[in-house]
Amino acid sequence: MTNYSALPTLLANRIILVTGAGDGIGRAAATSFAAHGATVILLGRTIRKLEVVYDEIEQAGYPQPAIFPMNLETASLKDYELLADTLEKEFGRLDGILHNASLLGNLSPVEHYDVKTWYQVHQVNLHAPFLITQVCLKLLQYSDDASIIFTSSSVGRKGRAYWGAYGVSKFAVEGLMQILADELENTSIRVNSLNPGATRTALRAAAYPAEDPLTLPLPAEIMSMYLYLMGPDSREVRGQALEA
Repeated sequence: MTNYSALPTLLANRIILVTGAGDGIGRAAATSFAAHGATVILLGRTIRKLEVVYDEIEQAGYPQPAIFPMNLETASLKDYELLADTLEKEFGRLDGILHNASLLGNLSPVEHYDVKTWYQVHQVNLHAPFLITQVCLKLLQYSDDASIIFTSSSVGRKGRAYWGAYGVSKFAVEGLMQILADELENTSIRVNSLNPGATRTALRAAAYPAEDPLTLPLPAEIMSMYLYLMGPDSREVRGQALEA
């Protein structure tokens, strides 16, 4: 689907929540969604970064976005409920969620894996997408055509040594996606996972410090599949583990 060409109005009048929107793939996706007509809610922990993305979108003349600061490492259930309540009050519905925020953690053998880091990684990569989806399902049900995209990884589809909590969390995300897709099979909400692959991001650089980042595509260069899955052209695509 790398040759997919989205119409400029593909996401017109859609309201889309993007986690990890302050940098990397989340920033590129939020900007791309907005460029195709969506009102984007920028969720992340660093307000300064979110404000930069907000300004870029606004200055480009795209629909005015919104900012919702949230630290997924420390958020409580009440924080997630506040998110859903705020979105319902301000927007009335959701047409899409991109679960993009991820934490790498350590690359080390399971035998020596730091337990605190294990919990932190699962909190961001698995528990947060679960909780956000759970509290926002009602808002997605108000949409005639809603899409949930979970961010996966190659190490979450085939186990690889030393990837520890990150790999396990991505395997769990694939399972969550499949369960949700099956549960929502006969609804207006479709659920899929997307592996962005090797992309020029801070997380990739931390995982592969010896790699030349200039050999990798920029996040903005892999947006075709993100647009396809978030728009109406993928209405019949459900429960699929896809590649960007």
